Amino acid sequence: MATKIRLQRHGRKGYAFYHIVIADSRAPRDGKFIERIGTYNPNTNPATIDLKFERALYWLQVGAQPTDTAKNILSSQGVLLKKHLLGGVKKGAFTEEDAEIKFQAWLDNKQKSFKTEVSKLLEKERTASKVKMEAEKAVNKEKAKALEAKKAVLAVAAAKAAAKTEAAEEPASEVVPEIKEEQEVQVTKEIQEVANEQETVEIPEAAKEQEIAEIPEVAEEQKTTETHIEE
Repeated sequence: MATKIRLQRHGRKGYAFYHIVIADSRAPRDGKFIERIGTYNPNTNPATIDLKFERALYWLQVGAQPTDTAKNILSSQGVLLKKHLLGGVKKGAFTEEDAEIKFQAWLDNKQKSFKTEVSKLLEKERTASKVKMEAEKAVNKEKAKALEAKKAVLAVAAAKAAAKTEAAEEPASEVVPEIKEEQEVQVTKEIQEVANEQETVEIPEAAKEQEIAEIPEVAEEQKTTETHIEE
């Protein structure tokens, strides 16, 4: 039976991750499998790989053929290198201890490279975050300036409106007392004139009464004078 080392898709739409499986080459991609030897998640940076190293090496040694993507994953984890070193040991090119030393040297170098890559990625993310934050601060500062300018314009407009309202109200408040005062003076004058007219009218009547009161006395005096003349 021909076996393959390949990826089996899982996860939701837009967020796929994969199982690394050993399956019959005739089985469908996401169908039955013989053994699962790890997982691969490309959604992280760098991609996350969890692999059963010894089982992957075993299946390579027994003839399982990896797909292109699975081969890249196995190579990045050193499985293909270890298989190559063990083949050299079988051929007598070097001892198993030498093979292990070479593999450990490669693995240490790989880990250093991985740490350096992760550090660079983290630094890049921090720089991008800092730039983004500075850009947001600049935008917020501009928004604050625009808001202050708008508030200043509104304050000036409100002050002008209040001044116009006061200017419109002040003449009315000043004119009304003046008109009222003039009306009061006019009424007072009219009352005074009426009083003067009444006084003017009353004086002749009093004189008439006086005259009427004096007329009998004059008549009596005339009678007395006439009587003396006749005598």
